[in-house]
Amino acid sequence: MTGAVLLPAVQAGDTCSRGVRFSRDDIAAFARLSGNSNPLHHDRQAAQRARHGEVIASGEHITALMVGLVSSHFSQPDAAGGRELLCLNVNFAFKAPVFAEQTIELSWRVASVEPHVGLGGLLVQLDGKAAVHHAKPAVVGRVTLLIKSIAA
Repeated sequence: MTGAVLLPAVQAGDTCSRGVRFSRDDIAAFARLSGNSNPLHHDRQAAQRARHGEVIASGEHITALMVGLVSSHFSQPDAAGGRELLCLNVNFAFKAPVFAEQTIELSWRVASVEPHVGLGGLLVQLDGKAAVHHAKPAVVGRVTLLIKSIAA
């Protein structure tokens, strides 16, 4: 069928997740590498005097891992072949701190999938969160992806 657009296999309800755990050194190193000099991310004494009383991971640390997870997962080949992925929009809200030595579960769930003929792929909305086991999410997010099948 000439001219037909091959769509990747993505459907509402699809999920991806992974656990992460940071040491204080991991938190400080990421903050330093990302140019974030806020002492809450590297200075224990300053952090102890502040609201949360302990060093916390930066927002960009958590969100970078969340974006990396969704990008890596949804760019993997499917039965139709390879995929091309573009991240069109990302929004995050910070709800609670992430402390060192906590295991955080990063997860995304496909909320909707809409074929877009003009763009030659699927517009995919995902809802995500980063949360300590059985606790309220520390970060919530929504991302819009364009996912296309690419010829093998």
